Amino acid sequence: MHKTTKKLTLSAMFIAVGMVLPFLTGQIQQIGNMLLLMHLPVILCGLICGWQYGALSGFILPFLRSVTFGMPPLFPTAIAMAFELATYGLVIGFIYGRSHWQCLISLYRSLIAAMIAGRIVWGIVQIVLLGLIGKSFTWQMFIAGALLNAVPGILVQLTLIPTIMVALNRTGLVIFRRKQPLENLAVR
Repeated sequence: MHKTTKKLTLSAMFIAVGMVLPFLTGQIQQIGNMLLLMHLPVILCGLICGWQYGALSGFILPFLRSVTFGMPPLFPTAIAMAFELATYGLVIGFIYGRSHWQCLISLYRSLIAAMIAGRIVWGIVQIVLLGLIGKSFTWQMFIAGALLNAVPGILVQLTLIPTIMVALNRTGLVIFRRKQPLENLAVR
């Protein structure tokens, strides 16, 4: 019960951070699209609280922010982002949580896998949503939205997420752990 309450509280905090963090860009959509600031708390939530909480907070955050502040626009941006961010939280939490050793290497492995999966899901959802209104989502649009325009945000994620996790490990708030080999467990 205590762990669940802690994870729910942390998830709510990550959603709150995700609500206000994009204000750093001054609500300028183009800069926000480049820095991907709403992604950071969702990724951290998946790492710290687990894949279930990361996926749920990732799905809720874009809708909540769209309804509260009008950014991102609900259709198609917030809907596509909801699936993208849910994928980030799910994939990073799932892979990192099942890593034999939770260390910087497994963190980067999980982060890169989540970034790739999230962008693929975003592209698929964009194809479906734009197809519903008779528009097409081209390969060029995918490359521009998922890669070229997002390079600054990708770099921020690849540097800031590991830095935060290492700092949390040093303070003892989040511990990098190593699972015991199976033969050691059998002896006990």
